[in-house]
Formats: sequence, structure tokens, C-alpha cells
Amino acid sequence: MKEKIHPTYYNAKVKCACGNEFEIGSTQKEIKVEICSKCHPFFTGKQKLMDTAGRVEKFYRRYGENAGKQA
Repeated sequence: MKEKIHPTYYNAKVKCACGNEFEIGSTQKEIKVEICSKCHPFFTGKQKLMDTAGRVEKFYRRYGENAGKQA
């Protein structure tokens, strides 16, 4: 292996927008993320609807309250 060509390896602290913090190995000292395994719907089993400019309400007005539910 060649010397002095590899990046420095750190124990990086990852900070999520939900407040969760944990450590991983990385070439960066600190990593900021928007979503992690504590707040991601796939891992929590809870769906969060991010309403951007009233899109969810517009969908419900157009297709009704039961549009997203399956029988």
C-alpha cells in the first residue's frame, strides 16, 4: 500500500434534526443529517405527512378523505 495517500479516519459524531446523536467511522469529523433510524417512517412504523404548500389538503379535497386508505 502506498503511504500518505489515504484520508484521515475519524470517529464521526452524527447529529440528526430530531436530536438523535451517534458515532460512526468516517473521513469527516461531524455529519449533520435530516433523518435517521429513530425518526424515519420505515423504522418507526409511523407515517409523517410533510405538507408542502398545502399539497396534502389539495389531494384530500380532490379525492376525498378515504383516498389514501385501503379497504
